[in-house]
Amino acid sequence: MDKKDQALEQNWLGSVEAGEDLPDQEMPENAMNPTVAKQLIEHFRLDEAKADQNLTTFCTTQMEPEADELMKQAMNTNAIDKTEYPKTAAMADRCVAMIGHMWGIPENEKFPEDFIGTSTVGSSEACMLGGLGMLFTWKHRAKAAGININDLDHHKPNLIIGSGYQVVWQKFCTYWNVEMRQVPLKKGSDELNLNIDEAMKLVDENTIGIVAIFGITYTGAVDDIQALDKRVSEYNEDHPTLPIRIHVDSAYNGFFAPWVSGFEPWDFRLKNVASINVSGHKYGMVYPGIGWVVWRKNTYDYLPKELRFSVKYLGKTVDSIAINFSRSGSNIVGQYYNLIRFGKAGYRACMENVRKVSEKLSKAITDTGYFEVITDGSELPIITWKFKPGVDVKWNLYDVQDALKMFGWQVPAYPLPKNREDEIVQRIVVRPGMDMTIANDFIADFGHALDYVNHK
Repeated sequence: MDKKDQALEQNWLGSVEAGEDLPDQEMPENAMNPTVAKQLIEHFRLDEAKADQNLTTFCTTQMEPEADELMKQAMNTNAIDKTEYPKTAAMADRCVAMIGHMWGIPENEKFPEDFIGTSTVGSSEACMLGGLGMLFTWKHRAKAAGININDLDHHKPNLIIGSGYQVVWQKFCTYWNVEMRQVPLKKGSDELNLNIDEAMKLVDENTIGIVAIFGITYTGAVDDIQALDKRVSEYNEDHPTLPIRIHVDSAYNGFFAPWVSGFEPWDFRLKNVASINVSGHKYGMVYPGIGWVVWRKNTYDYLPKELRFSVKYLGKTVDSIAINFSRSGSNIVGQYYNLIRFGKAGYRACMENVRKVSEKLSKAITDTGYFEVITDGSELPIITWKFKPGVDVKWNLYDVQDALKMFGWQVPAYPLPKNREDEIVQRIVVRPGMDMTIANDFIADFGHALDYVNHK
């Protein structure tokens, strides 16, 4: 750095650009000093939420310095180019193998000979691929059963899902001309997950599959996949030519449930679960931009030939499955780092701490006397609450949301999904980066926020 640049770094406020509005429509005519550009952008972002106080997002906001360095080194790699970056491709394969076994693939089965999967940009792309797997396998089964799949007046494919779905499933159905058959929440019920009786009533010969949501974003409830698997088995025994399968959307719970107690079998231990997706950038503890999808068998009746594209890789040909094209390999490196750095014991310790923090926050919210906790963090690290019956106050949950913002906390209030839209709830997501110290700060500020809304 020459003397002119050093002087500018010390007094960047004296630059021409510091006295002008940041460009928003047109690129500036001239280049600016990099120190000035950096400072201006840092100042532009000043009013964004602090990561540690963002209790809205499921996404990872903090990684270890060693992971940061490794990911920085890999930012200039292209994950899609397996020939140029074979070690990045190898790390992706190793991640798929470890995740598949984490979800109940038997130890004696190996990737990719016995089961198959891929990295994705996030869980949304992974959901798309899981949906496509169901759609194309249904097309093959339907053709074999003599169904004219081009007659959309009588044989339009349909997908069954609970109304607490993430928007990617609506996109999937729209993009691929699939009818979405929603199972709404029961009015006036404590049931916040998929009603299996109602779901099975919607099944017919055009059903490509059922999506079970293992961690509903709105509430932190989970679909009972073990019970669903039993009902699907009964249906398939009566319909051997057109059986249905289950895709599990475990966007955030897929990296949480394997390490804590309290969950019934939900994964590949159940015979009708065909595929599972997860976000690596949620409880996989990687920065946003990574997801995974795994199919239980590497056969065409689970992942059809049409969805596999051959790529020459290290002198052999491998399947390319993902929808995405060029993207950095840094998140794959970050995921592999976490898996080998934390190991099973490390992930278990992290998630057990998350649950402890969740339970403490839940108790503090209940102890205020105003709220009824719907999901208390004892299962998933999501705490959802509403007003207790009979509570008479002049403020609502949106007022609490706004009051908490004054203390820097992001805690959303919102209506429940279809059929329960008149019920407003508030939610906290407890991530691995939220330790007891942060939780205690929040509890104190939550009390201050309630004092504020009571006296304003």
